[in-house]
Amino acid sequence: MRSNRFFKQMLGTLFFIAYISICFSAGYYIIELLPLRLTDYVRFLATIMTSIAIMISIGYLIRAIHHNKRVNIYLEIIDALRKIANGDYNVQLDFKMGKKNEMSDIINHFNHMAKQLKQMEDMRQEFISNVSHEIQSPLTSIVGFAQALQFNKLTIEERNHYLHIIETESRRLSKLSDNLLKLTSLESEHHPFERTDFRLDQQIRTIILACEPAWLEKELELDISLEKVSIFADEDLMSQVWTNLIHNAIKFTRHHGRITIRLQQVDDQASITISDTGIGISDQDQFHIFERFYKADLARERTKSGSGLGLSIVKRIIEMHEGTISVKSELDKGTTFTILLPIS
Repeated sequence: MRSNRFFKQMLGTLFFIAYISICFSAGYYIIELLPLRLTDYVRFLATIMTSIAIMISIGYLIRAIHHNKRVNIYLEIIDALRKIANGDYNVQLDFKMGKKNEMSDIINHFNHMAKQLKQMEDMRQEFISNVSHEIQSPLTSIVGFAQALQFNKLTIEERNHYLHIIETESRRLSKLSDNLLKLTSLESEHHPFERTDFRLDQQIRTIILACEPAWLEKELELDISLEKVSIFADEDLMSQVWTNLIHNAIKFTRHHGRITIRLQQVDDQASITISDTGIGISDQDQFHIFERFYKADLARERTKSGSGLGLSIVKRIIEMHEGTISVKSELDKGTTFTILLPIS
């Protein structure tokens, strides 16, 4: 480090000496070219003054060029800011900076800001598109079957069938709206978040019993092992996590399948695993299942009544509690969700 600094100082000194020598030589030749009869002393003084004038002129010229360059950079930044203000985020400043300085830091931070804004805008557009699609599908069904009900020649069975579809799609819209509001609230800084001490094993057991009609209908085998674990968390929010994950496990497991739920304390964390023998999730889809509205192509049938928001809500709640959630799955063999939560 010291050797590099010494080397730079030596180069700077040599450059300065060379610069003075060149300016002095230029001043000497200029005085020699003038048709004046001067004594040696006056010629020497004139040479010195001319050399200084040349040095000052070159310095001003370099400074003017540098100033114009900085002015151009400022104008480019102002123009780029104007584009961003008008909603154009495809802006990147590209200046060849000789060395790292304050201006290069400004340009790098500006490019990073523009990139982040573009990503946020892309996410916003995708979110709007997904919401529109999810809303349009049930609305189309409701309108279509409501029009069909206007025909007088429908049988009672047909009329009841159409009414059942309208009710189902209406509930789907209501659930989508509720989940959207819930997710928006969770991602804001104003969502109520009240931690209390409660028995996690009792909470999970209560939710399993509440889902009894669903798993009895499919004649599922349940393997439950819950250690006594107390946790300091928001009880209502954690209830939503287990309700969502257990409902998914039941919904995506075929008749006579098996669901395994484990709870144990590992050091200062609560470890919860929820496994099923359902249709599974492909390796590619596992990277996206916690994204909003994401629905795996192979799982269209399993998610036709869902909105693709449930796991996003689950992940957000767990992150609020400084925990983690991961998934392992294999097609046609089942899925396992693993949640780790700090106990206190």
